[in-house]
Amino acid sequence: MLLTDTHTHLYYETNVENQARLMERCLANQINRLFLPNVDAKSIEMIDNLVKRYPENCFAMAGLHPCDVKEDYMSQLLTIYDSIAGRKIYAIGEIGIDLYWDKTTLQIQQDAFKQQIAWAKELGLPIIIHCREAFDEVFEVLDSERDENLRGIFHCFTGSLVQAKRAIALNFYLGIGGVVTYKKAGLDLVLSEVPIENIVLETDSPYLAPVPFRGKPNESSYLILIAQKIAEIYRVSLEEVAAVTTENSRKVFGV
Repeated sequence: MLLTDTHTHLYYETNVENQARLMERCLANQINRLFLPNVDAKSIEMIDNLVKRYPENCFAMAGLHPCDVKEDYMSQLLTIYDSIAGRKIYAIGEIGIDLYWDKTTLQIQQDAFKQQIAWAKELGLPIIIHCREAFDEVFEVLDSERDENLRGIFHCFTGSLVQAKRAIALNFYLGIGGVVTYKKAGLDLVLSEVPIENIVLETDSPYLAPVPFRGKPNESSYLILIAQKIAEIYRVSLEEVAAVTTENSRKVFGV
């Protein structure tokens, strides 16, 4: 069995010994592939250090998180873009729009989003979308940028069935994490109408830990709990969930 965490900030843990313990727990649960979304210029080195320690297991992305789109966003984008030439990355992300924390930056978030979509198309890479209280705004950008090269993952998908179908129609997979284990989330009902071939698994660690760790720091080893919930929803074996979702991740990232 081989499980893939398509979205983890494991690099936030900078203590090498603690990192090693987190990785050991992943490997013990057969979570052997971890994709690392970038959030700002400072996190590039953190990601690269983790990839160097675990080159067979960790895969880098590059991008500016919408919550980090501030007045200096153009210089941040330039630094991130310049870093790509000397590194192996597998996606542009995480990028998108977040109107939960700050609605006043919508215009520059949209601009940063579009610029990074252009990078992805130029490089032939998928995008990893962060969308919080901004489905309409994200879909507006995606519709304007839609072509055969636009593809990727809606990270931490928690939308409606209508939004799920719209994302899938735009050539995106749904990134399903710990929220699927929350009783009142309703995500299980959405997924019951979505083929498993349209989803990938993620933790978004250290955030959004699944039950029974909800409210505590998340870690990639907890992906096994998300996979078990997915197996329950689709009424298939854990091994099949691992096989299908890992194959989906290979289609996205090309590795």
